[in-house]
This record gives sequence, C-alpha cells and structure tokens, in this order.
Amino acid sequence: MDDEPRTVADEEALPCGRELAQVWERWEAGERDPHVDDCPYCTDAVAALRALEGVVAQARVAEPPEQASQAATLAGRIMDVVRLELRPGRTLPLGDEDEDAWIVEAAAARTIRAAVETLPGVRAGSCRIDIAPLGADRGRPAPVVPSGRLPRGPVRVRVEIQVALSWNLRDVADRARHRVLAAADTDLGMRVTEIDVRIADIIDDDGAEDGGVGDGVEGERR
Repeated sequence: MDDEPRTVADEEALPCGRELAQVWERWEAGERDPHVDDCPYCTDAVAALRALEGVVAQARVAEPPEQASQAATLAGRIMDVVRLELRPGRTLPLGDEDEDAWIVEAAAARTIRAAVETLPGVRAGSCRIDIAPLGADRGRPAPVVPSGRLPRGPVRVRVEIQVALSWNLRDVADRARHRVLAAADTDLGMRVTEIDVRIADIIDDDGAEDGGVGDGVEGERR
C-alpha cells in the first residue's frame, strides 16, 4: 500500500479540472453537460465507461450465474486502470539532477505496464511511481516544488500484475522487475532505485481468472 494518503482530486481529476467520478455519475444519470460535449478529456472518460459497461454486460450474458462475481471483480480492476489512464497524474523527473526533462505519471506508467506485458501470460494493472527516499531523507516528506512536479531524483516503482498458472511466482516477479528497470532506463531515461512487484491474481493460461491469491503476493524489492 502507498505510504501517503491520496485525495479524490489527486486520483481522479481530469486535465480539464472535472472530477472523473462526477463526469461518470452525471452521464449515468442522463444529465446533459455542455462542457462534456466539447471537452476531449470528458468525452474520452465517458467513452471508456461505456466500453467497460458493454464488456461487463456481455460477460454477464455469456457466463453462468456463479461466475458473475468474477466478472464484477474484473470490472473493478479494469476501472482502476481506466482511472489511471485518464487522470493526468503528477510530473516526474527524467535524467540527471542537472537536466530539465519531465514526464507525466500516466505516460510513464503506461510505458512500464506495456513493458511488463511483453512477458507471456502476464497482465499489468495499477502502477505507482514516487520519489525514492534515500538515506537520512527516508521517512521525511518530499520538498514542495512548483507546477505539481516531484523533486528531482531517483524514483521507486510499484506495479501490480496478474500471471498465468504456469509461472513460478518468484521467477515472474523477478522478470517483471527486470522489464520495469529496462523500460525506465531505455525508453524513459528515468532513474529507478526501488521496484516493488505485487502479484494480484493468478489466471489460467487461456486468460480466465483462477480465483486470485488472497490479498496479493508482493514480489521481492529490488
């Protein structure tokens, strides 16, 4: 779990300033909002919700009643990823201390998830990137910087994955960790000092869930 509390505004504010949950609630209630009609961010948010509802509806029709709870669980996980993709997130540092390169968290997380999913039978879920506390600074709050940017320095990555039954859990966590490190270094130019891989679920080789692994199995920290 994350060390610091997060607010609704931090987690679900779209680039236009509207709250994601509010946009979805108004759309589901049938309330007309001229802003949503003209805003590309709100339009994408509504489209994502409609697509998700369509997938869940098809699953409920196609699957027997005893699997309805699994469909609901899957919908929840998809919703988490949708929220991560739509919110702008914070601005993270790239490169060395004397550089002025930055990237929004959502874009960095998308790159990391794509790298993890190059492993066969592995799906990436939520991805959180924070500044890594070092030495005497560990446990202290990070200094405040302007424009919503995190302080320059190395980062730590926390990513959840679902893995096929054929994988050894320790092995897949280690391989996922290497994929994260390679993507951060080669694709992003981001300095990473800690990587936490959390195995959230076990899935059949054909993609069906196998009931999960309790509260998740956390991979070793790099």
